[in-house]
Amino acid sequence: MAYKDLREFIKVIENKGLLHRIPVEVDPILEISEITDRMCKSPHGGKALFFEKVKGSSFPVVTNIFGSFERMTLALEIRHLDDVAKRIDELLNQAPPKTLIDKLAMLPKLFEFSKYLPKTIKHAPCQEVIEKDNPDLSQFPVLKTWPGDGQPSDEGRFITFPMVFTRDPETNRPNCGMYRIHIYDKTTTGMHWHIHKDGARHYDKYRKLNQRMPAAIAVGSDPAVIYSASAPLPESIDEMLFAGFLRREPVEMVKCITSDIEVPANSELVIEGYIVPGEVRIEGPFGDHTGFYSAADNYPVFHATCITHRRDLVYPATVVGKPPMEDCYMGKATERIFLPLMKLDFPEIKDINLPMEGVFHNFALISIKKSYPGHAKKIIHGLWGKGQMMFAKLIIVVDDDVDVQDLSYTAWRVLNNVDWKRDVVIADGPLDDLDHAANFPRYGSKMGIDATRKTREEGMMRDWPDEIWMSEEIKKLVDRRWKEYGF
Repeated sequence: MAYKDLREFIKVIENKGLLHRIPVEVDPILEISEITDRMCKSPHGGKALFFEKVKGSSFPVVTNIFGSFERMTLALEIRHLDDVAKRIDELLNQAPPKTLIDKLAMLPKLFEFSKYLPKTIKHAPCQEVIEKDNPDLSQFPVLKTWPGDGQPSDEGRFITFPMVFTRDPETNRPNCGMYRIHIYDKTTTGMHWHIHKDGARHYDKYRKLNQRMPAAIAVGSDPAVIYSASAPLPESIDEMLFAGFLRREPVEMVKCITSDIEVPANSELVIEGYIVPGEVRIEGPFGDHTGFYSAADNYPVFHATCITHRRDLVYPATVVGKPPMEDCYMGKATERIFLPLMKLDFPEIKDINLPMEGVFHNFALISIKKSYPGHAKKIIHGLWGKGQMMFAKLIIVVDDDVDVQDLSYTAWRVLNNVDWKRDVVIADGPLDDLDHAANFPRYGSKMGIDATRKTREEGMMRDWPDEIWMSEEIKKLVDRRWKEYGF
């Protein structure tokens, strides 16, 4: 059964001893962040934290809910992060039906997927309290995460776990993205979506139409919905449909009070409003998941017209900074879940590792079944042309007998296999907005390294040596006699 909402998930992890309650009053300005940062950097991600008394607000705060592999798998109701990938792989690899029997056999799977479509309801928990006349964002325990966050004119508070809902004005297709929200005052915020994101594309269309853009910011839902807002899905796939697939039940949606935008009915908080095309304001700086401050820049302004929430609202927040942090575990889930989609275009790929130190978009390790000269370089260039992989600053490709999840072994193989002049590819192209090392915003250089075994056709003038291995017979012998050796 899917989690009904955020609080049911909190109850589950608390019953398993994975949540720590803090009963004393804490300050949302920096104090909660420091406590959470220390917990995130504890062994195995520490525990989720529930702050019962938050200074200046009547609502509690919960952080680090996804901050371990155990909590991440509990969030998605699976035993291993690869379990979702197996379901996706099964759907993608269905052979085209050739006979009537084959077609009939596919019907249950097609019907199952149709059950995940989001459905609209009329009465929702997120609308227990409706504040339309005088919406006030200051009542909520929004965190200031790092000392340098925000402008001198504001408190530097940011909603860090938002689900931002918009609609394409041409196709009416909905989108949900996770874009941080800079609180300016009681009714206005910044909308920090990067130019490569779907929300930004919707905004550009409204700007060309010279129409006000409706939007809604939902905070707190069941974990599959929260995760789906961060997932790098193709624009054609509704995030709420994907959430339904993850939770094996449709997501219940409700129409906003002041617009036709729909939001998850089980949300804790919903901020309804609009964006005026062309109206911008300085947003940031913000201590980001790269471990550095992202620079202040002009971004669209969001105006709140109505706030709805549960009477006993629980406010979820994530603290980002130097890895490892909570978002690293969400990133590892994305790595495992989306591997089958990557294999659709590149079936030769065996595995991928996005190390936490690479903060998702900086470093990718890829193992492939190499079939011809230049195969690894083809993969490097191909990945740079696919979705958010275009942001990868470093892609290293190894042979399929390398376990890329074993970083020590992989580093040994890479450093022994590479001739830097022959095997390194440097290319210019788009980079992530948060990349501060490039000379220009969102554009710079990327490197690919071919660390596979080389052939004569690739310029290798000597025979490639065999790796040292011990025979299985001797290893088994030593296993049997290990105690005899006195160990």
